[in-house]
Order: sequence, then C-alpha cells, then structure tokens
Amino acid sequence: MNKFKTSDYNTIKSALVNRNLKQALYDKGKVIMDGVLLTLHGDEHRKRRKLEHKIFQRNFFKYYEHELFPKTLNETIQPFLKKGTADLLDFGYRITMNLTADFAGIDRQKKSPKETEDLLSLVKIFSQGATLVHSKRPHDEVNKEVLVALDKFERKFLLPSKVRREKLIERFKNNEIAKSELPRDVLTILLLNEDEINLSEDLIKREIAFYLQAGSHSTANSMTHALHEIFIWGENNPDEFERIKNDTLFLQRCVHESMRLHPASPVAWRKSECPVVLDNNIQLNKDDLIIMDLHKANQDKEIFGDDSDIFNPHRIIPKNQFLWGLTFGIGLHMCFGRDLDGGVVSNENTDPNNHQYGIVTLLVKKILDEKGLPDSKNKPKVDINTERPNWGSYPIIFGERL
Repeated sequence: MNKFKTSDYNTIKSALVNRNLKQALYDKGKVIMDGVLLTLHGDEHRKRRKLEHKIFQRNFFKYYEHELFPKTLNETIQPFLKKGTADLLDFGYRITMNLTADFAGIDRQKKSPKETEDLLSLVKIFSQGATLVHSKRPHDEVNKEVLVALDKFERKFLLPSKVRREKLIERFKNNEIAKSELPRDVLTILLLNEDEINLSEDLIKREIAFYLQAGSHSTANSMTHALHEIFIWGENNPDEFERIKNDTLFLQRCVHESMRLHPASPVAWRKSECPVVLDNNIQLNKDDLIIMDLHKANQDKEIFGDDSDIFNPHRIIPKNQFLWGLTFGIGLHMCFGRDLDGGVVSNENTDPNNHQYGIVTLLVKKILDEKGLPDSKNKPKVDINTERPNWGSYPIIFGERL
C-alpha cells in the first residue's frame, strides 16, 4: 500500500467527493467505529444515510435550537455560575452530552448529577476509542477500556431506552398512537427501521455510542477554540469585542472563522477502491491511502487571503466557498451535524431574530453574556493524550475581571 499526503484545497475537495475513495481514518478505532454511518461506503452507506436522514432535517434543527436547547443550557450552566468558575471543556461536554443524548435517543431516567457523570465518563472513553489513530496512549489499553464502557453503557443506558421505544413502536403498529407521538431520535429510527436494513444489536449499540461521542467531543472543542480566539481578539480589539457581545450575527462569523482554523478532525484519510487519479502528482492504485491535511488546506491563501493563518472575522471569501472551509467535509460524508453546530450562513437579508445560529455560537454567546473570561490564575492546558491540537482544560471565571 502506498501513502500519499496532500494539503491542496482543491485536490482534497476532489477526493472528498470521489465515490471510489472510502473512509479510512477510523480503521484503528473499529472497536467502536466498525459499521457506523461514518465508516460505511457505497450502497450500504447510502441506505443507512437515507434511513437516519429522517432525523437530520433543517426544520428540526431550528426547533431543537429555539425550543429544546435554551432550557438545557440554563439548567447546565447554573451550577457553574453559582460557583463563579468553570472549565470550558467540562461545561461543553456536559451541555452537549445532554443534547446529543436526547438526539441519539438515550434516556436519563433519574436526571441526577451522578447519572450525568456516569454517562459523561463513558462518552469520553468512546471518544478516545474513536480517535485512536491520534492517541498517544497504548492502543490495547484504550480498546479494553472502550469494551468495558460499551458493556456498561448498554446495561445502564441503552437497554432501558430501547425497551421504552420498542413499547411505543408496538403501540404505533397497533394503531394505538400516531407516528408523530414516537420519540424523534436516532435510536427510534433504527428500531423502527422502515427501510428494513440489516442492523444487529451490537451495530445499533456502536451507532448510538458513536453519535454520543461525536456530538459532544467535537462541539465542546469547537466552543473552546472559538472562545480562545475571541478572547485574544478582544484583548487586541476592545471595540470589536463589544460588537461580538452585542451582534450575534457577527459572533456567528467569529465561530465559523474559528472552525476554519480548528477543524474537529485536522486530517481526513481515504483508501482507494480502484485506481484513482486526483492530480498529476497523486495517482492511486487499489488500496492506496491518501492523507489529507484539512488544517493546512483551510489556510489556503488563494481562497482565504494572505492572513489565512490567523483569526480574522472580517475575512472576505469567494462566493462559492464557506468561511469554515473543509471543516465539515463535503459530499456523501459531509458532517450530519453541520447545521446543528454551525447553523445557517447569514446574508444581507437575514433577520437576526429568526435565524439559526448553531449550538456552538449560542454556547459562546451564553459564556460571554455571563461575562466569562479566562482565569488568570489558572492557565489553560493542552490535551497531552492526543496528537490532535485540542485543549485539555480551559478554566474561566464569571463576572467582571477585577
């Protein structure tokens, strides 16, 4: 097998939409990623995507953001506000885990702090397993932890959630309730399975675990990166900092700019199913691997300007490009959560009072509204257990800086 590397923006775009190249980044994380939507290819991927796309509709994202999210956000942040401090990663995981659990279809029967802590600890282990290719820990050790976590997750969270939904589905099939009365989540769609796709119990378990870790891990990190960039920008541009706090459409641009600089996955891997020619320098044979540097591609000067390596929310880009670059991918494997996390791109006719901003923007706005600032006595630390450029902790304080 030959390996090719590229950071060329247009070459990567061509590769991401090429149906003869299949996902390869998560091959080492098979203990949790084997057979989940993200790793499927071809007809199998098309069928599963069609099934689960019944949940991923833009009108539901908007309802989710405007109706469900505010209540969960306020409940989650209150203990941190009372304490006066927070770690952005911890807060981010807690709020997004609860939201993702609702979306995935995992019930929390007790709604207690202990129950939340238990699920959060499992989801963090799932994240380590999914991103095993970048882990600095012994891989066998991580895989063992993931298997134990999956078993605990199944017994404590998945099985009770399945039982409740299966009873409701049975009532629906017996015409006792309307379909609209069924929970609107991924687990219900998989159990209902109107497309009659072959889904084993283990596969459903991995699929739901994948959604939990993907949603909470990427969103928490995106929020933290965005706030870090905004804090630095605010120190150097005080007037702009006030605009960021008061103009949510501009704040959304700041978030999209940060997403460009800090893609959730800094690389994408694809393996060729047959000979593929991407450009003059990259001609793949069957089973060859191409490693694409999304982090560097997102800083292409021809697209994003001469200052493409720095945070600049005033950036002007070509009309056919997104400010976040290739962060959410494109084509069949484009991130399902793009509109949920990033919202809808605004334009000159956007009504700021009736706009879908995305969960990350609203999280950042809430922190800023509560006068959150970096804790000068406790510096942020990078995550030393992964090669991905993520924060390990990011302490903040609430209230005016003394």
